[in-house]
Amino acid sequence: MTNQSSQVVVEAKNLNLVFETADGPVQALKDVNLSISKGELVSFIGPSGCGKTTFLRCIAALERPTSGQLTVNGMTPDEARKKRAYGYVFQAAGLYPWRTIAGNIRLPLEIMEFSKTEQAERVERVLELVELKGFGGKFPWQLSGGMQQRASIARALAFDADILLMDEPFGALDEIVRDRLNEELLKLWARTGKTIGFVTHSIPEAVYLSTKIVVMSPRPGRITDIIDSPLPKERPLEIRDSREFIEISHRVREGLRAGHADD
Repeated sequence: MTNQSSQVVVEAKNLNLVFETADGPVQALKDVNLSISKGELVSFIGPSGCGKTTFLRCIAALERPTSGQLTVNGMTPDEARKKRAYGYVFQAAGLYPWRTIAGNIRLPLEIMEFSKTEQAERVERVLELVELKGFGGKFPWQLSGGMQQRASIARALAFDADILLMDEPFGALDEIVRDRLNEELLKLWARTGKTIGFVTHSIPEAVYLSTKIVVMSPRPGRITDIIDSPLPKERPLEIRDSREFIEISHRVREGLRAGHADD
């Protein structure tokens, strides 16, 4: 799948991040170099502690790199955050149980002081986008885990940021629900044209979803491979049985092994 735009949305150059701990310094990211272009769906895969989530958090200005350069839409991550450049979807849906689904989605719009009319219009639009139309009046406990996660995605989309950062959003779901949400995410991406950064531990998920797969090594987190996917934009689940899919999966697995061998 080729990207139609060459506009760079996220760029990291020689990025390093060292955490100071009671046991001494811990290097979470080491010499990370990566460009993400507008409209790409880029997955980050690697073992626990390899810096996948840390890199996503750096983009979101939730962590501050120790050295190197990182820009988001040509700005610092802090500047991009203030301009509402991205929405963030966490591993857990993180919905407030005392708020309805519509109320949860509305929360960032309230904080940003959108008008009541604009809030209502946006909530309805994103509920339809994630196929939850008619569920706005329900409470989180009345929805399945997969539906809650879709509501979390809707909340991240509500203020229409160009970038969607997703930190293992489907990791806690069973395989059948996960497959369905993978399909829905691809449809959502096709409809919106968002740039998506997606953290996962699953090789099939990374290969199925991505235009680009970033393979990372154990700490200190380094990029061991960047794979541009040759798969077509239209991807039925059956594509996972194709020769191309299996070959890409094999390359990802080899990249993960190489990272462990270097450790």
